[in-house]
Amino acid sequence: MSVLKETKSICPDCFLKENKVNIIHASIVEKDGKILYQKTCKKHGDFEDIYFGDAELYKRFERFALDGKKLENPISKRDKGCPLDCGLCDEHYTTTVLANIDLTNRCNFRCPVCFANSMDSDYVFEPTLEEIRHMLKVLREERPASTPAVQFSGGEPLIRDDIFEIIEMTKEFNFTQIQVATNGLKLSESLDFTKRLKETGVNTIYLQFDGVTPEVYMKTRGFNAWPIKLKVIENCRKVDLAVVLVPTLIKGVNDDQVGDMIDFSVKNVDIVRGLNVQPVSFAGRIDRSKLKEQRITIPDFIKLVEEQTDGVITKEDFYPVPWAVPISRLVTLLKGLPQTEFTCHAHCGAATYVFVENGRMTPITRFFDAEGFYDFLIQVVDEYKDKRFKKAKIGLKLLSNIGKFIDEKKKPKWLDLKKLVFNIVFYGTRGALDAFHSKKVRSLLIGCMHFQDPYNLDIERVCRCCIHYAIPDGRVIPFCSYNTIWRPVIEKEFSTPIKEWENAKRRK
Repeated sequence: MSVLKETKSICPDCFLKENKVNIIHASIVEKDGKILYQKTCKKHGDFEDIYFGDAELYKRFERFALDGKKLENPISKRDKGCPLDCGLCDEHYTTTVLANIDLTNRCNFRCPVCFANSMDSDYVFEPTLEEIRHMLKVLREERPASTPAVQFSGGEPLIRDDIFEIIEMTKEFNFTQIQVATNGLKLSESLDFTKRLKETGVNTIYLQFDGVTPEVYMKTRGFNAWPIKLKVIENCRKVDLAVVLVPTLIKGVNDDQVGDMIDFSVKNVDIVRGLNVQPVSFAGRIDRSKLKEQRITIPDFIKLVEEQTDGVITKEDFYPVPWAVPISRLVTLLKGLPQTEFTCHAHCGAATYVFVENGRMTPITRFFDAEGFYDFLIQVVDEYKDKRFKKAKIGLKLLSNIGKFIDEKKKPKWLDLKKLVFNIVFYGTRGALDAFHSKKVRSLLIGCMHFQDPYNLDIERVCRCCIHYAIPDGRVIPFCSYNTIWRPVIEKEFSTPIKEWENAKRRK
């Protein structure tokens, strides 16, 4: 066993049993080909959890670790240290790439697995339109780069009576991406409702999706929600509203359906833009006694992909999220305006792209040298960062070099990858990204984002988080610290007792 890193965490027993956030020392160690997380509390003793199921992949991803630029206008002041000063403070390395705004803690499901613990409190958390407007404003005012994407979540955000008014208001702030995280019930019930969401400005439906059989949903959602998911896909197809499928992956529950979920995505690639898997987080409403038997890490997911696609997709096809950072930095050089950077921790998430032709998948790495292109972009940024009049020179350099990273003989014949890549890197526009994800191109993102809980919380990861929650008082809190520590505190602070809320609703 060898120690790879030292970091900080919290004691899960102090937090869960005494409601106290006790910052403790933690070590990341390599043992028997895996990466483990070990920490000690003076009061509650030693804890160990698996951090990364493949030490080799852990080290490969480490090469793409890049620090982001800290916020020029931090919202909170550093006092007690991360994660107790969440706000964001000047200790945070990454501006908000995707902001979550919980519209309610009410829900029309009551799932056995729910990190938001919806419907389990005696109060209603439901920000007013004025509070939502304030949150949107704060996000767009982040510097050096403003937040480009917002996701409405909950609870179930679509049960808000004023959901369309909220979306209309959001458009005023010029977010490039507006999406809704939903269980899909409202969408399945009404084609008109689905159509109106699209017309009002929603770009993507982030659909709770745990498998392709009724039995899985009986375990994860408490009833057979499978027909609902199929109806959502049908309705979104009719109105041309993009869908990303979001499974909560649990060992022994639905880990045998990873291949089936990929196959379902491929068959519906005309409307499904991605499969973004979230290994279960032991926060909120879940049976924590099953942690060891149900824990899945990113490499475990990747191994399941390799096994259940018969090697069509392998672990070499996956790259960590920060792989995209040099693209943002080059666009910053070309536009002269700071761009959002995906400088989250190298072990927070991983993804690959496949292209679909006649129902068959071809991973992008079969004909595109992703690693070589990453190194090339790093070199270009370094070469031109201090030069003037560089746009034309960089354009020529890209045009003359992108083709070197593409194997034209192996790529799909209908795919003009050189043009797509050039447009994304040189222009950096929403239109260029949309073209890459279009029906014509038939690309499918297969990714995995592993959110933390009290057992595996790594404060170094929290400091680099790029997915945040905006809250009514204007603070912006990293995803994992919000769902692990802050959610019940904040919801209660900005909530209304249920009876009072019901009376107000009745009067309205």
